[in-house]
Amino acid sequence: MSSRPPIVFPTSLTSPTSLTGPTGPARTRVRRRGLAALGALVVCAPLTTVAVAAGPATASTREAPTPKQPSASGSGGAVTSVDADATAIGLEVLRQGGNAADAAVATAAALGVTEPYSSGVGGGGFLVYYDAKKKRVSTIDGRESAPKTFTPTTLQKADGTALDFATVVSSGLSVGVPGTPALWEKASQKFGTWKLSQTLAPAQRLAEQGFVVDQTFHDQTAANAARFAKFPATAQLFLPGGQAPEVGTVFTNPDLAKTYAVLRRQGVRAVYRGDIADAVVATASAPPTTDGSTVYPGQITTQDLRSYRALVKRPVQSRYEDLTVYGMPTPSSGGIAVAEALNLLEEYPGGPLGKLSQTQYLHRLAEASATAFADRNRYVGDRVGTPTAQLVSQDFAAERACQLFDPEKAAARPIPFGTPDGRYGDCTTTTVAQPAARDDHGTTHLTVADRWGNVAAYTLTIEQTGGSGITVPGYGFLLNNELTDFNFVPLSAGVPDPNLPGPGKRPRSSMSPTIMTKNGEPYLALGSPGGATIITTVLQVALGNLDRNLSLVDAIAAPRLSSRNGATSEAEPGITGTALGVGLTTLGHQLKANPEIGAATGIRFLGGKHLVAAAEPTRRGGGAAAVVTPSSGH
Repeated sequence: MSSRPPIVFPTSLTSPTSLTGPTGPARTRVRRRGLAALGALVVCAPLTTVAVAAGPATASTREAPTPKQPSASGSGGAVTSVDADATAIGLEVLRQGGNAADAAVATAAALGVTEPYSSGVGGGGFLVYYDAKKKRVSTIDGRESAPKTFTPTTLQKADGTALDFATVVSSGLSVGVPGTPALWEKASQKFGTWKLSQTLAPAQRLAEQGFVVDQTFHDQTAANAARFAKFPATAQLFLPGGQAPEVGTVFTNPDLAKTYAVLRRQGVRAVYRGDIADAVVATASAPPTTDGSTVYPGQITTQDLRSYRALVKRPVQSRYEDLTVYGMPTPSSGGIAVAEALNLLEEYPGGPLGKLSQTQYLHRLAEASATAFADRNRYVGDRVGTPTAQLVSQDFAAERACQLFDPEKAAARPIPFGTPDGRYGDCTTTTVAQPAARDDHGTTHLTVADRWGNVAAYTLTIEQTGGSGITVPGYGFLLNNELTDFNFVPLSAGVPDPNLPGPGKRPRSSMSPTIMTKNGEPYLALGSPGGATIITTVLQVALGNLDRNLSLVDAIAAPRLSSRNGATSEAEPGITGTALGVGLTTLGHQLKANPEIGAATGIRFLGGKHLVAAAEPTRRGGGAAAVVTPSSGH
């Protein structure tokens, strides 16, 4: 495992290229074939220099997108993501001897091509990683950070009220220092066995040769067309001819291919102190617009980029039944909120979750998640002194359950926050409650396991779908709007708010990549996109598989409920308008219809090196799960 063998890939991903400047005089056009249909392997050629023009190439094609399957079982390792091309790339890394970290980075880089509105070089993310040799779980914090000039009032008007949210989103002021490239480098160095130049090669070629546009990509582009059209580089790339790319056409991104080539040749320092860094600062500081109008300027400086680091941190650790649960620490709230909710569910009376009616099960899920959000909003942020150990303690959960839970009635929303002070047993309900806060939405998740037992759960984001809407000219990636994940003003007057902006601070997130172990061995790994619904999605998928006797793919497919301590709980059509919805309403839950919540992926470990990988059957166009050596029948 110490050597770094030559990487080999299907012929559709051969001949990596690199660029010497932002644009070139000619465009290289390559007709793309589905990755899954190609079996011939070749050794990657060395880096070469090829000039290509900026902007997309879209061309009609009769070829279908790479097929997707939502579930696969077998051995030898697995990859599951929202995208079939990305999954195929990660799987090929595993087949050629790469480990879970190598495959996770390669898959993430490919998602930067095919899921550019949810991930990419201009964003950030969180990785939870199980090292099989050491039997240890670690995390890497690649969350975007605020400029050094940010203060608690940066996102406020002179009178102390909040700036208009939508206006800030599509501006330079929302752009945080990207963390994704630094996370890729850190993961490769700490856990990987291949050089980053190797793991980024297939994504570079995917960007050059293109992918087949599906309905989800078309719809996401169309939904953001108005704001994309405001920024010339974004309009040129994502709105060819002024329209969203048509389903079935091939979409290429030569500028992003050039960016990957630069990262392969120079390392990720190019993003933090090279030409790409200069372009990021220039673009965020004074975003060019098609109509000459001005938007809020960003405050990122070259020094902010130079000082950024992806941070290796100890995970949030808790217990659920006979499992050890590992999640992300702050600035993520996911690890804490998932742990607290699971603790609460163990404290609620009524017996095991598997023996309850579906109505009572979802009632408990809603009460636990709403309570966890009440405590998360009050205490969790990128600050010294977050009481993590108390928030995830069973004694705190016991006190909160005693204070709030009624099996026959939903607690009034918003639920007051508790007091995680280490002195528990008081069943008196507190009276201070806070409203819900905004959170990231342009997010994706991938889960990987390898033949040696290493596991990666990796959630990455650029915040809104489409991020800030601002593409870095000549480099083909969108900048995040992650700084709008800060609270613009305190949630409650007179109550300390841990998620106000600050110099170098990282905004709170709900991303919840999670790994569960049993007797020190991987048992379940999962995660999801979906903003604040990530926490509730991870909870519901895990509980569906662990307690409700659902296969992993069925647990992912099950209709979702998301209660986040607001006046209403969001619910999918399989709940609203059904007898189940009526039962929850009778208990006092106010349901708000949401056609789609989350887009989860996960891997369940069955012992004896057998595993099941699963993704969404239909949400977000369906996901793609694959294993290295399928079981018979797959």
